[in-house]
Amino acid sequence: MILYPKYYCKRITDIDVNFLKENNIKALILDVDNTLIDIDKNFVEGLEEWHKNICNSGIKTIILSNSNKVDKVSKVAKVLGIEYIYFGTKPLKRGFKQAIEKLDLPPENIAAVGDQIFTDVIGANRCKLFPILVEPVSEKDLLITKWKRPIEEKIIKKYLKNK
Repeated sequence: MILYPKYYCKRITDIDVNFLKENNIKALILDVDNTLIDIDKNFVEGLEEWHKNICNSGIKTIILSNSNKVDKVSKVAKVLGIEYIYFGTKPLKRGFKQAIEKLDLPPENIAAVGDQIFTDVIGANRCKLFPILVEPVSEKDLLITKWKRPIEEKIIKKYLKNK
């Protein structure tokens, strides 16, 4: 189902290198807001070390954010030392296609990681990627996202029940 991820976990740092390799994932497309950083722009605890381990295992990464705040997205990308695409218009395919092109890998070898079903998961499924849904880092949300959370919670409960 287009609304369901292939994997669901609490934090991005819970995504294990062995799990990625078992699923033939060679690259990650990473969301920023409430996935890598909270609403106050604080990084997820252990993020830099996790990212370093991911990269050292040969897995490529790139940021794809819907944010139009280039300063925020570029700062996160600079800390992690990776390329980024901002104002990605997820769940539309445009941003995902740009990321896939930059990663230079087939979609079936790429996972997209994010905290929202209606942007990250749907977009990843539309582009035949491996969608990974993480819980939002913070309970605080942008207004544009806040109204969707109760609907997403119902979808997640149904997904977990059917799993």
